[in-house]
Amino acid sequence: MHTPESVWPAVIDHIRALGVESMEIWHHGDRLFMIVDAADDYPRPDPSRIGRQESARWEEYMAKFQRTLPGAAPGEKWLPLRRIFLLADHTGF
Repeated sequence: MHTPESVWPAVIDHIRALGVESMEIWHHGDRLFMIVDAADDYPRPDPSRIGRQESARWEEYMAKFQRTLPGAAPGEKWLPLRRIFLLADHTGF
Protein backbone atom coordinates (compact mmCIF):
# COMPACT_ATOMS: atom_id res chain seq x y z
CA MET A 1 0.00 0.00 0.00
CA HIS A 2 2.97 2.36 0.31
CA THR A 3 4.63 1.88 -3.06
CA PRO A 4 4.81 4.91 -5.38
CA GLU A 5 1.39 5.83 -6.76
CA SER A 6 -0.39 3.56 -4.22
CA VAL A 7 -1.02 6.12 -1.49
CA TRP A 8 -4.10 8.19 -2.23
CA PRO A 9 -3.04 11.55 -3.77
CA ALA A 10 -5.11 13.59 -1.30
CA VAL A 11 -3.23 11.92 1.56
CA ILE A 12 0.13 12.88 0.07
CA ASP A 13 -1.11 16.45 -0.50
CA HIS A 14 -2.33 16.62 3.12
CA ILE A 15 1.01 15.38 4.50
CA ARG A 16 2.88 18.03 2.53
CA ALA A 17 0.39 20.77 3.45
CA LEU A 18 1.00 20.04 7.14
CA GLY A 19 4.67 20.92 6.62
CA VAL A 20 6.26 17.48 6.23
CA GLU A 21 9.34 17.97 4.06
CA SER A 22 10.45 14.34 3.88
CA MET A 23 9.12 11.08 5.26
CA GLU A 24 10.36 7.50 5.30
CA ILE A 25 8.53 4.48 6.67
CA TRP A 26 10.55 1.35 7.37
CA HIS A 27 9.00 -2.07 7.97
CA HIS A 28 10.09 -5.17 9.88
CA GLY A 29 7.69 -7.91 10.95
CA ASP A 30 4.73 -6.22 12.59
CA ARG A 31 6.56 -2.98 13.29
CA LEU A 32 6.80 0.27 11.36
CA PHE A 33 9.37 3.01 11.93
CA MET A 34 8.76 6.49 10.52
CA ILE A 35 11.36 9.19 10.02
CA VAL A 36 9.95 12.67 9.37
CA ASP A 37 11.69 15.93 8.61
CA ALA A 38 9.19 18.73 9.08
CA ALA A 39 9.10 22.49 8.78
CA ASP A 40 9.58 24.57 11.93
CA ASP A 41 5.87 25.44 11.90
CA TYR A 42 4.70 21.79 11.71
CA PRO A 43 1.89 20.96 11.93
CA ARG A 44 0.49 23.71 9.78
CA PRO A 45 -3.27 24.10 9.58
CA ASP A 46 -4.41 22.40 6.38
CA PRO A 47 -7.32 24.27 4.82
CA SER A 48 -8.21 21.28 2.64
CA ARG A 49 -11.28 19.55 4.02
CA ILE A 50 -10.85 16.83 1.40
CA GLY A 51 -7.24 16.20 2.46
CA ARG A 52 -8.25 15.84 6.11
CA GLN A 53 -11.13 13.51 5.24
CA GLU A 54 -9.03 11.32 2.94
CA SER A 55 -6.21 11.15 5.50
CA ALA A 56 -8.67 10.10 8.20
CA ARG A 57 -10.05 7.39 5.90
CA TRP A 58 -6.49 6.25 5.07
CA GLU A 59 -5.52 6.07 8.76
CA GLU A 60 -8.67 4.08 9.53
CA TYR A 61 -7.90 1.67 6.69
CA MET A 62 -4.25 1.26 7.71
CA ALA A 63 -5.16 0.77 11.39
CA LYS A 64 -6.38 -2.76 10.71
CA PHE A 65 -2.82 -3.70 9.70
CA GLN A 66 -1.14 -2.06 12.70
CA ARG A 67 -0.73 -3.09 16.31
CA THR A 68 -0.17 -0.41 18.91
CA LEU A 69 2.96 -0.32 21.02
CA PRO A 70 2.84 -1.14 24.71
CA GLY A 71 2.18 2.02 26.68
CA ALA A 72 0.43 3.81 23.81
CA ALA A 73 -2.78 5.67 24.55
CA PRO A 74 -5.95 4.22 23.02
CA GLY A 75 -5.97 4.96 19.28
CA GLU A 76 -2.34 6.14 19.31
CA LYS A 77 -0.29 4.41 16.61
CA TRP A 78 2.76 6.62 16.21
CA LEU A 79 4.92 7.51 19.20
CA PRO A 80 7.89 9.89 19.25
CA LEU A 81 11.33 8.37 19.73
CA ARG A 82 14.46 9.88 21.22
CA ARG A 83 17.65 9.36 19.25
CA ILE A 84 20.32 7.92 21.51
CA PHE A 85 23.16 7.40 19.00
CA LEU A 86 24.45 9.16 15.90
CA LEU A 87 27.69 7.81 14.44
CA ALA A 88 28.72 11.28 13.23
CA ASP A 89 28.85 12.44 16.88
CA HIS A 90 31.70 10.05 17.62
CA THR A 91 35.28 10.73 16.68
CA GLY A 92 37.80 8.03 15.86
CA PHE A 93 40.68 7.11 18.15
